[in-house]
Amino acid sequence: MGQTIYERYGGFKTISRVVMTFYEMALDSEQIGGHFEDIDMPRLIDHQTKFVSSLVGGPASFSDDRIEAVHRHLNISHEDFDEMAALFSEALSMHGMEDAHIKVALDAIESKRSIIVTRDAA
Repeated sequence: MGQTIYERYGGFKTISRVVMTFYEMALDSEQIGGHFEDIDMPRLIDHQTKFVSSLVGGPASFSDDRIEAVHRHLNISHEDFDEMAALFSEALSMHGMEDAHIKVALDAIESKRSIIVTRDAA
């Protein structure tokens, strides 16, 4: 069996850097930056690093029920989700992930859209 994407790119340490880069961009985003006001960012970064790690073959998986419960009150739109995915793709690329592996990671994130998005376009 080959290496997982998680293993290939250096595991938790690399995923943590990707997640921090993503949140730096997300906080500056006019589309989604407002979702992160009054949020415990170190805690969020820790959880998101574990979540992303699980999506690319690392440990610490989260159940869909848990993911849905955490996002339910956030009123996330499809446009918000699209912006998040675009920024995350950019962060992965900035940290040297190959396009084919970025697609795998984004496909894994896309598979969670229906439990993260809670509102239609305004």
